[in-house]
Amino acid sequence: MTEVARAAAADPDQAGAAGQPVLDKLVALLDLEVIEENIFRGVSPADRPIRVFGGQVAAQALIAAGRTVPSDRHVHSLHAYFIRPGDPSIPIVYEVDRIRDGRSFTTRRVVAVQRGKAIFSLSASFQLIERGLEHADAMPVVPLPDELPTYVEQVAAAKGKLDPTRSIPRPIDIRYVTEPPWLSRDKGPREGRNQVWMRADGKLADDPLLHVCVLAYASDMTLLDAPLARHGKYWWLDNVIGASLDHAMWFHRPFRADEWFLYDCESPSASGGRGLATGRFFAQDGTLIATVVQEGLLRVRD
Repeated sequence: MTEVARAAAADPDQAGAAGQPVLDKLVALLDLEVIEENIFRGVSPADRPIRVFGGQVAAQALIAAGRTVPSDRHVHSLHAYFIRPGDPSIPIVYEVDRIRDGRSFTTRRVVAVQRGKAIFSLSASFQLIERGLEHADAMPVVPLPDELPTYVEQVAAAKGKLDPTRSIPRPIDIRYVTEPPWLSRDKGPREGRNQVWMRADGKLADDPLLHVCVLAYASDMTLLDAPLARHGKYWWLDNVIGASLDHAMWFHRPFRADEWFLYDCESPSASGGRGLATGRFFAQDGTLIATVVQEGLLRVRD
């Protein structure tokens, strides 16, 4: 880790911060230390006492892959598996395998390691910009983010029922379009659709890889709420044990992660203690910028 990243992970004075300071902390955590060629090291924030957030390890792994690719090639897809829970108290080593460097495409495989064991694996493909056929789904008609309550206001409406970590400031500003699942659960099962506006809570540098990695970070937030909503359940309020199992993303068009984007999520299926969720990211002007599919472990304890 760089000195900046190390300080960001350990700084207790940022626990009550919000906005740009919290976002800067995330950016610092994505500033991986170069150990040697194709090997990088990252850390976790001090306020993650249980396990590493899946979006963090995905974003760091994608940064590691991108550091080995020419800047004129942009990531267009990733496919990842969450293998073991990550320990936030120790660094994560990212080992990059340069699978292929073709004329148009570059492929990388990354394995995240702690204590000599793989905790996460990712394959990512990068491509030179090309012209081709164009079409895209239209964005759903939803209220604008400035017309919606803030995340802090929605958490306050739960009146202390939520886990205390929900009050920790986040680098992503979230505004729920659909009713937050911790409120809708009181009304029982509903349509398995979860819609939120998101944006990085501050300003990001003009680095396309950074914006993609921040979107990857955000993509692991709220996605598995969709299958739970179909059953009127919500995590610790209903004794649900869950974890991300695998994750895939396709990046369709350029975007800025520090501008509002809609995350439109739904769940087509749940079975075998697993829930499947799909998500679409739209820029505020309606442009479809990315698609996500994730399966997660969802066990409801009696």
